[in-house]
Amino acid sequence: MRCVEALEEHRERQEVRRQAVGRRWQNLSLVFTSEIGTQLDAANVRRAFRKVVKAAGLDPTMWTPRELRHSFVSLLSSKGVPIEDISRLVGQASTNVTEKVYRHELRPVLTEGATKMDEIFPGQGGKANAKP
Repeated sequence: MRCVEALEEHRERQEVRRQAVGRRWQNLSLVFTSEIGTQLDAANVRRAFRKVVKAAGLDPTMWTPRELRHSFVSLLSSKGVPIEDISRLVGQASTNVTEKVYRHELRPVLTEGATKMDEIFPGQGGKANAKP
């Protein structure tokens, strides 16, 4: 399974970090840790996330972990995963929060936006000028 492989690779990278920091490492038996083995806090997560976003060639000021959460919910929703399951996966006690805050399906919004742009700029790459 992809998840098991990813966790095994994570453990190997974490062991390398543990060796590198030596006595500063705090063995708290955590899976996801700071650079010295301590519990992650929001600042740790945001800092690491910005590094990944920048390495991907994106603007780190435009992306936050919250966008990942929205995308996760939207993609699961668009594939027909029941809202109760999605709520459980994102740690929501109630489906109300997931439904109102996070469940924004991407495809309808993108399609509607593209259609409106075709109306605003007719003949600029819309159906009239589409190549077969």
